[in-house]
Amino acid sequence: MRALRTLLVAVLAVALLTGGAYGAGWVLREPTGGAARGADADRGKVPPPRSGASDSPTPSPTDSPDPTEKPRPSIRLDADSSGTPVRALQARLHQIGWLPETTTGRYDPATEAAVRGFQAKRGLPTTGRVDQRTWRRLVAMTEQPTRAQLLNIFRPGPALLAPGASGEAVRDLQARLVAIQWLVGTVTGTYDAATTAAVRGFQAKREIPVTGEVDQRTLDRLHAMTSTPSHAAKHNLGNAPGSLDERCRTGRVLCIDKTSRTLRWVVDGDVLSTVDVRFGGASTPTREGRFRVEWKNADHVSKLYGSAMPYAMFFSRGQAVHYSSDFAAVGYNGASHGCVNVRDRSALAAVYDQVRVGDTVIVYWS
Repeated sequence: MRALRTLLVAVLAVALLTGGAYGAGWVLREPTGGAARGADADRGKVPPPRSGASDSPTPSPTDSPDPTEKPRPSIRLDADSSGTPVRALQARLHQIGWLPETTTGRYDPATEAAVRGFQAKRGLPTTGRVDQRTWRRLVAMTEQPTRAQLLNIFRPGPALLAPGASGEAVRDLQARLVAIQWLVGTVTGTYDAATTAAVRGFQAKREIPVTGEVDQRTLDRLHAMTSTPSHAAKHNLGNAPGSLDERCRTGRVLCIDKTSRTLRWVVDGDVLSTVDVRFGGASTPTREGRFRVEWKNADHVSKLYGSAMPYAMFFSRGQAVHYSSDFAAVGYNGASHGCVNVRDRSALAAVYDQVRVGDTVIVYWS
């Protein structure tokens, strides 16, 4: 009996040891068993990658991989895009001078044109759309935009010019403000109340912090919109008229001198007004000779070019004397399509009110 009991205990011990060893081996073979298996049941199993798919994470707009890699569809910005990715694109394009500082979040024509320019400059396919290669090249050349830059939260920089200042730098500032009609009157060279008001208006219009002082952001924006003022513009001299043509000495005449680039309103030999003018380029020159004012339109818009032609006085088959905002902004760096451009709007408005249909127009070289 005692021998039978001893045999039964030995068999039971062997069975327990065998079961434990089997259980230990199962745990080693199945690392997701037990509690881990229960957690995975909630998450679900991850399916294997599809044929040809990559298991690498999708690149984000902050990645800066090798720009020579072939385009992938993970980065694509075009006319249908909007929001923060477009703001990031616009902010980066601004850093290298392709767009203004203010972001819109809209992939508008200006953004598309900037992308095309950037692509052409760097030998990329000029599509106007941002693919992986374009984005990587742009990221490699720029810094990550800040939240303030993305959302146009601008803070004023140190003042370069402020009320009370005087000198040539102030004359340059005032002449530029006169050119885009934020300042009316003469250039004084003194940063007075009128100049402060003009700077504040310019800043508000362009969403620059409104301080009335000129910081680097304000100065850069103003320079981008205007040409370097001439000595005459900074000292209220204007162009010096040449000799008056004999045909201008009788009757009511718009006397236009190509040599001195001036227009004089002359009545019976008396010069009542003088303004600077600009003429057509080589392909569309302003015609010379004796003409008459055929018709007038104070609010004319060109059907051919779509541009505004305020205070237009037509004298020769579509050529007219009229105010030009482009002439006011860039001066003699541009040209008309044959018309006589005037950059002093208020002076031309006064002449327009006096000129009648049928008055003489003389275009000549003095």
